[in-house]
Amino acid sequence: MSHTTNTSAPPVLLLVDAPTVAEPARAPGFRAADPHAPQVQVTDLGVSRGDGVFETIGVVAGRPLQLEPHLTRLTHSAAVLDLPAPRADVWRAAVLAAIGAAGGGDLSVKTVLTRGVEGTDRCTGWVLATAAPDMTRARQHGLRVVTLDRGYSSDVAVTSPWLLQGAKYTSYAVNMAALREARSRGADDVIFTSTDGYVLEGPTASVVLRAAETLITPATDQGILAGTTQSEVFTFAAERGMRTEARPVPVAELEHAEQVWLCSSVRLCAPVRSLDGRELTVDRELTEALLAHLAGRGE
Repeated sequence: MSHTTNTSAPPVLLLVDAPTVAEPARAPGFRAADPHAPQVQVTDLGVSRGDGVFETIGVVAGRPLQLEPHLTRLTHSAAVLDLPAPRADVWRAAVLAAIGAAGGGDLSVKTVLTRGVEGTDRCTGWVLATAAPDMTRARQHGLRVVTLDRGYSSDVAVTSPWLLQGAKYTSYAVNMAALREARSRGADDVIFTSTDGYVLEGPTASVVLRAAETLITPATDQGILAGTTQSEVFTFAAERGMRTEARPVPVAELEHAEQVWLCSSVRLCAPVRSLDGRELTVDRELTEALLAHLAGRGE
C-alpha cells in the first residue's frame, strides 16, 4: 500500500474561537497563527491541569479519515468534561482548512479544546496539522506488546464516572508512562488490562483480536474509548463476510489469541507480533487488505 507522506510539510496552526462558558451559543470562527510562536498561556487549564479534550485525525493523500466520527467523539468528550459543546461546522471547516494549508499528503491533525485561562470562562481551541510519522515498520513488521494492569476494574465507568472513562481528555501522563514502561521491557506498545481480568485498550489504540473468522474488540461499556478506526475495521470485516463482536474479553482469551492488532487514527492498524514475549502469527494478506480499506475511507 503506497502513501504520500510529506515529511517536509510545515506545521499549520489554526486558532478556533471556541464558545465561552457564559455564551455557549456565540458563533465562533478560526484564524491562522504561527505554530512556532507562543499561543497558549501558562495559566490555561489545559496546560496546568490537563483540563481539556482532543482528537487526532489521520489524513491520507490529503483526505481526512473518519472526520465525522472524530467530531462526534470530540463533542461527547466535551460533554463528559462539562465543556461547552464545540460547533461541529466550525471545527470541520478548520480541519479542512488546515489540511489544505498543509499541502496534502499524509498528515496528523489534532483538534484541542481546553477550559481556557483560569477565571476567564473562555475556552481555548486550536487545530494543528503536521506531517504524519512514518508507520511503515509497525504496519509491515508488527509490534512487540506487553500487558499492563490499568489499576481499576472493568466496571469503573459505572462505579466511578468522575474518572472520565470513555472521554478523550488531554491528560495523557499515565498513557505515556505506560509506553515508557513498555520500552524499558524491550517492547513497542501496551495493552491495558483491568484488575478483574479483562482486556481494555492500548494507551493510544483500540485492541482487535481474531478467533477463526470472527474479529473481537472489548466493549466500550467497560470505560473504553470508542474507537473510530476500530469501527472501520468492523466494517471491513463485515464486507469480507467475517463476524464481529464487541464484548468483554477475558485476559485469558487474549493470552491464547493467535492474531491481534492495535488500531488508531494515524497508525491505522498494526499487527502484534509478540505479546508478553509469546510470538503471535501475523496474517499479512488480511493486514494489507485492512490497511488498504482504512486508507481509502476518506471524506
